[in-house]
Amino acid sequence: MPQTIALVDDDRNILTSVSMTLEAEGFAVRTYTDGAEALRALSSQPVDLAVLDIKMPRMDGMELLEKLRRSSDVPVIFLTSKDDEVDELMGLRMGADDYIKKPFSQRLLIERIRTLLRRELSRGGVGEKPGEAALIRGSLMLDPTRHLCTWQNVPVELTVTEFLLLKALAQRPGHVKSRDQLMDAAYGENIYVDDRTIDSHIKRLRKKFKAVDDSFNQIETLYGVGYRYKDA
Repeated sequence: MPQTIALVDDDRNILTSVSMTLEAEGFAVRTYTDGAEALRALSSQPVDLAVLDIKMPRMDGMELLEKLRRSSDVPVIFLTSKDDEVDELMGLRMGADDYIKKPFSQRLLIERIRTLLRRELSRGGVGEKPGEAALIRGSLMLDPTRHLCTWQNVPVELTVTEFLLLKALAQRPGHVKSRDQLMDAAYGENIYVDDRTIDSHIKRLRKKFKAVDDSFNQIETLYGVGYRYKDA
């Protein structure tokens, strides 16, 4: 049975183009033009993953996510406009798994969907295959197979993008990664995002680790060059 993706967006052009792409990749797709309609359908017919636009009439993506989280832990990716940083932070706190800014690469969206679905599969232990070995750097542990991150044995909840950025830095402690290299690690080659997007992700990474350990200072900024993970 194909995995089912829900697309919720009031832009019918996005619904049409993205659903065609996902169906070509072998997914079953259900589309909804507003949050209220989507909530009714998803409550009675669950899906494997939902892609939600934040700005919608009747019920926006934030309210839809809040109501979904009362009864479901379905993976959720937010679609946001480039100026929605506050909404992104709120959405992540409320339980979104990742977000992608509009306009977006459909290839990037597909990769994010596949990554989240693999994570859910491994969490359930169903059909789990051997994956990458866990990466351990002092107090940091990253397990790509389970999308699990801990610091001093305390879980740190990361989005897919944050996880990939941290992994790229921690793989080679002491080595500087430019923003372009981090873009490639998190978004794939030939996909460009603004430098400020990388900076925002790094800022959020630091904040999440400092919430666990206020002395966390492993991610260093080299101004004009990039970032590096300190040697343990």
